Amino acid sequence: MKITVVGTGYVGLVTGTCFAETGLDVVCVDIDADKINHLNKGEVPIFEPGLDRLIARNLESKRLHFSTDYQQALAETDAVFIAVGTPPGEDGTADLKYVLEVARQIGKLITEYIVIVTKSTVPVGTAEKVRAAVQEVLDQRKVNIPFDVASNPEFLKEGNAIDDFLKPDRIVIGTDSPRAEKIMKRMYNPFLLNGHPLIFMDIPSAEMTKYAANAMLATKISFINDIANLCERTGADVNMVRRGIGSDSRIGNKFIYAGVGYGGSCFPKDVKALINTGLEYGYPMRILQSVDEVNEYQKTILVGKINSYFKSVKGRTLAVWGLSFKPNTNDTREAPALVVISELLKAGCHIKAFDPVAMDEFKTIMGDRIEYTKDRYEALIDAEGLVLITEWSEFRILNYPLLKKLMKEHVVFDGRNIYDPAEMKENGITYYGIGRNVD
Repeated sequence: MKITVVGTGYVGLVTGTCFAETGLDVVCVDIDADKINHLNKGEVPIFEPGLDRLIARNLESKRLHFSTDYQQALAETDAVFIAVGTPPGEDGTADLKYVLEVARQIGKLITEYIVIVTKSTVPVGTAEKVRAAVQEVLDQRKVNIPFDVASNPEFLKEGNAIDDFLKPDRIVIGTDSPRAEKIMKRMYNPFLLNGHPLIFMDIPSAEMTKYAANAMLATKISFINDIANLCERTGADVNMVRRGIGSDSRIGNKFIYAGVGYGGSCFPKDVKALINTGLEYGYPMRILQSVDEVNEYQKTILVGKINSYFKSVKGRTLAVWGLSFKPNTNDTREAPALVVISELLKAGCHIKAFDPVAMDEFKTIMGDRIEYTKDRYEALIDAEGLVLITEWSEFRILNYPLLKKLMKEHVVFDGRNIYDPAEMKENGITYYGIGRNVD
């Protein structure tokens, strides 16, 4: 069985590589010739644990191929996955121009039946737009080639994408065609053998499921951040509250960690897109509007604590640990670090920053406005405070004697609540967390 994946970004690479790992013949196609050349050499443009080894293994086994040739990639393929970007427009709506360009390209080149699968995160109704775009080109060609459109949203967590794909919580497929359903079942058969649930539904429901899932997770994050901010004012400790409510099976303990807000390529974009879908249909998504507002405020919470402590940061030097929006990725899109650092720079602060993998990516956005260091402790040299933004594992244990020796002033602003306030106090460190009852 052969499948084609259009787009070699995060979703496309993981999707194509993992399908190849299950034994399918996979061609990943992209218009970026330079990227394709690098991929054919096993050079991976994104950081995702384990992906480089998986790509190398499947390239060697000749199950995985990278190409710029759409016609060759689509020849004799059973299904083509559209996995291109859907960047947010100025009003927050998902921009479908790349998705529809691919649809038209498919319409120009197919010669036999194919299933066209939207893998990109797209608003409800996109599958019908894809169907219309393909049919319009076929009509222009004056040919009658059958095809079906299906929705197969991805539920990948950056930093854990390989396991998420190969051991999924669920596989959601939206289709209105028995023929397409049969092909999708065959494609996902290796996962069914391991007991992973395959859920078929209508196409609009599948498209909505992706947005609803991300919106719910974002809601949990903003909810606990709102509670954390209230905890600070009432003397409660959000970590205790989290343990108390997380033990309730109806709530669960995932995604209720207080911090400096969510970022990344999915939650901010998808929440805003769902808000805009509601407006298009005349229904304001009031909860999600609040989720978005709380998150934007939360990204500034550390800046307020820093300003309150120092009174003025002008001319001061602060160390920042963590630039990616979450650990185990180099993705800095919508990262809280962007907001925190930008605000501190506006106030005249000098920033020395370290991140295990995201500094090059961060530099493409922030440039040389901050200083980048080769390791976390170099960032502390002559710093007057440490600001922890991303909870990388290597940041979790502190060398207190070295920290006190290197820093001019011994204060830590913990944006992810990974440190123990009592331990900090015992070691002579002034500590600020998020929603914590610290004496």
